[in-house]
Amino acid sequence: MTIFDLLNLICGLALFLYGMEVMGEALKRGAGSRLKIILGKMTSSRPRGFLLGLGVTAIIQSSSATTVMVVGFVNSGTMALRQAVDVIMGANVGTAVTSWLTALAGLDGGASVTSAVAWLKPSSWIPLLALAGICLLMFVKRGKKRDVGATLLGFAVLMVGMEMMSEAVGALSESEDFRAVLTMFQSPVLGVLAGLVLTAVVQSSSASVGILQSLTTTGAIPYGAAIPIILGQNIGTCVTALISSIGANKNGKRAALVHLFFNIIGVIFWLSVFSLVNWIVDFSFVDMPINMWGVALVHTVFKFLSVGLMWPFAQQLEKLATLCVRDKKEAEANLLDERLMGTPALAVERADEVTRMMAQTACQSLQEALSLLDAYDGKKAEKVREMEEKVDSYEDKIGTYLVHVSALNLDEPDAREITKLLHLIGDFERISDHAVNFVESAEEIRDKKLPFTPEARHEIETITSAVQEILSMAYDCFIHNDLREAALVEPLEQVVDLLRDKIRLNHVLRLQKSECTIEQGFVLSDLLTNFERVSDHCSNIAGCILELSQHDALDMHQYLDTVKRGSREFEAAFEGYLKKYSLPEQRP
Repeated sequence: MTIFDLLNLICGLALFLYGMEVMGEALKRGAGSRLKIILGKMTSSRPRGFLLGLGVTAIIQSSSATTVMVVGFVNSGTMALRQAVDVIMGANVGTAVTSWLTALAGLDGGASVTSAVAWLKPSSWIPLLALAGICLLMFVKRGKKRDVGATLLGFAVLMVGMEMMSEAVGALSESEDFRAVLTMFQSPVLGVLAGLVLTAVVQSSSASVGILQSLTTTGAIPYGAAIPIILGQNIGTCVTALISSIGANKNGKRAALVHLFFNIIGVIFWLSVFSLVNWIVDFSFVDMPINMWGVALVHTVFKFLSVGLMWPFAQQLEKLATLCVRDKKEAEANLLDERLMGTPALAVERADEVTRMMAQTACQSLQEALSLLDAYDGKKAEKVREMEEKVDSYEDKIGTYLVHVSALNLDEPDAREITKLLHLIGDFERISDHAVNFVESAEEIRDKKLPFTPEARHEIETITSAVQEILSMAYDCFIHNDLREAALVEPLEQVVDLLRDKIRLNHVLRLQKSECTIEQGFVLSDLLTNFERVSDHCSNIAGCILELSQHDALDMHQYLDTVKRGSREFEAAFEGYLKKYSLPEQRP
C-alpha cells in the first residue's frame, strides 16, 4: 500500500463521515414534523415503543442520536424510564438500515448498461443523485425540498467516500502483514475491543460498520474476525449516549446505562453461544472471507437476536440501571434539555410544551388571586406568590432556550413558532405579576378594613367575570391554536376598557354623595388598572396567534387596529359582550 493509497483512504473516510453527517442532519430537519407526530404518540404499549425507536432511527439514520434524544426526554420527564427501554431496543434495530444501504457499494454490475445489476451499483446512479441534490440546494432557497437536496447530496458523498475507501484498500489484499493483523481479531476479546474503540472514536456505529465494509473488499477479512468486531461496534455506539448523560438527572443516566447494558449483555451472551457452538460444530464459513452484504447481515441478525434475548427481561434491565444509579436527593427535572437541540424540531416542540405549562401556572395564579377579593386566605396568597416565582423561572429558562434554538438551522414553521413563543412568554409572565398585585390589594382591603358598597362590589364582580372569561379565551386559543376564539378576545378587551371607565365614573359619583371614601378609591383604582392590564395581555396573546397564522411579520398593534375597523364579526361580538357585562346607570 503506497502513500497515495493511504491518502485516498483518508480522503474517502473524510467524505464518508461528512456525507453521513450531512445526510443525518438533513433527514432530521426534513423529518421534524413527522418526528413530532411519532413522538406525540408515545404510549405504554411495548410494541409501539419498540416501533417508535426503530422508526425514528431509520428516519434519522443514527441510533446514537435517537438514544441521546431518549436521554433528553427521560431527563426532562417527558418519557418514563420504562418506556425508554423499549424505544432503545427499537433504536438498536433501526440502525441496521444504514449497513444495507452502504452495502450497495459492493455490487459488481459489469459494463452493460442493459444489465439490471449494473444500474444497482452506486457508481451508476450516484451521479444522478448528486445532480438532483445540488440542483435542489442551488435553486431552492428554503423548505422541505432543500432538505431533500441535502439528503441526496449527503448520501452521494457518503457512497463516493465508501468507494474511495474500497479502492484504496484494494492493495492490502496481497499484504501478508495486513492478513497477520486481521488474524489477531479472530480472538473474540480483541475483536470486540477493536470494534468498540473504532466506534467510540468515530461516534457512530453506522460509520464504523461502513469502514469495516470497505475493508472487506480486500477479501482478507474472514467471518471469524468480522463477527467480534461487529459486536464490539454495538458496544462502542453507547459512548455517545454515556457522554450525553453527564449532567443529566438520575433517570437520564439510567436511560444511557440501559443502552449500554442491552448491548453488553447481548454481545457477551451471543458471542459466547457462537464460540461454544463453533467449538463443537466447527462452522465452515468462519474462515470464509466476508463481504459487504455479509457485514450487513451479521449486524442485523445480532440486533434482532439481542432484542429477542432482552425483550422478556426489560423490567430487569431497568432495575439493573436503577441499582447502578441509586436514588439520592434529586435535583429538579431539566424541563428544557439541551440534548434535544440536536433535532431542532423536537427542541421547539418541547419549548412549546413547557410554555403551555407556564401558561397554565400563570392563569391559575390569576384565578386564585381573584378569588381572594371575595374572601382573603393567607395560604392561597402564599400559593399565588410561589406560582409567580415559578412563572418567572419559566420565562427565564424558556427565553434562553429559545434564543439558543433560534440560532440552529430551522425550517419556516419552527422559526415562526419560536417567534410566537418568545412574544407569548412575556405576556403570561406579566399576567402572573398582576396576580400578585391583586393579592396585595386584597391584603390592603383586609388590613385597612375597607369594605366596598354593594354597588361597588357588584361592579367589581362584573369586571372580574369579564376578565376571567377573557383569560380563559386567551389560554384556550393558545393551547388549541383556535383562531375563532382568538378573534373574540379583542371585542371583550374593548368591553373591559369601557367597564373600567364606567366603574371609575360611578366611584366619583358615590364619592360626591359620601357613600365611599378616598382610600377605597385608591384600592379600586389599583384593581381597575390591573383588570385592564390583564385584558391587554390577553389581547396580545390572541393577536399574536391571529397575526402569525396569516403573516410572518409581527406588528401587533397595526394588526389589531385592522381587525377592529369595519369588521361585522367584531361589532357583533362587541355588542354581545357589552350586553352581557352591562352595569346599571347611576344618577348624580
